[in-house]
Amino acid sequence: MVTTEATAPATTTPSEPVQRRRDRRRVNVPGGLGSLLWLAVVIVPVYWVLVTSLRTQQHFFVDHPLGLPTAPTLDNYRQVVDSGFDRYLLNSVVVTVGAVALTIAVALLAAYTITRNTSRFVARSFSVFLLGLAIPLQAAIVPIFYMITKMGLYDTLLALVLPTAAFAVPITVIILVNFLRDIPRELFESMRVDGAGEWQVLVRLVLPLSRPAIATVAIYDGLNAWNGFLFPLVLTQSPDQRVLPLALWAFQGELTINVPAVMAAVVLSALPIFLLYLIGRRQLVAGLTAGFGK
Repeated sequence: MVTTEATAPATTTPSEPVQRRRDRRRVNVPGGLGSLLWLAVVIVPVYWVLVTSLRTQQHFFVDHPLGLPTAPTLDNYRQVVDSGFDRYLLNSVVVTVGAVALTIAVALLAAYTITRNTSRFVARSFSVFLLGLAIPLQAAIVPIFYMITKMGLYDTLLALVLPTAAFAVPITVIILVNFLRDIPRELFESMRVDGAGEWQVLVRLVLPLSRPAIATVAIYDGLNAWNGFLFPLVLTQSPDQRVLPLALWAFQGELTINVPAVMAAVVLSALPIFLLYLIGRRQLVAGLTAGFGK
């Protein structure tokens, strides 16, 4: 008598090559190609500016635009530095740091009040900040020029700090309000139970927890202040009050034929803000992605 043992049905699992082929099908090829194309669009102009700033004026018209410099030189950078670039750099740093500090100080206090106060007046004030996003800078340049002149601030760095900070406050308040609303109310209540006042809550709780958001708005507002051109063009006049964007425009007029020198000025003007991004990139990413998992 022949007996057959019952065997359990074998579970079929896809082999490793089949699984790899399936994984390949999930790869977003159009997205990858689009990313490479966008990377080329960004990298190629930056590369051209760098290699052009290292060329001599003669080799600029002879060498291939995307080729390496035949005779690299730093004379263009020396020419830019000798033309008063350090003064323009200092003015840009003063305007950017002053505008960012004033913006964050005002916006943080406003955002804290909006998130912790539920009165109707505070709610309407938040609507005013939203309305500030709809006012274009170009439409307000004439009233701003009139007010700055009447205040006796024309042709000063303070004339650039105040309007730059004023136009940066609305978007900064909105970002900080959305971030502060994610802080658990239990933390505020526990500090109130411990007897902490409003300033202690702001300094000991809100500031440490909102550091990523503050870094985000600081880099964003700093970039806008650093690259600002309209305010320096309208509200300043003397060369001693020039900032880098206006100085680059002046370099383009003074060094019209010397394109490598103009590119050297562009590289030097972009280095500080690039270093700022490298220092705060982690805080920037954390602030941009805050609340996505909630």
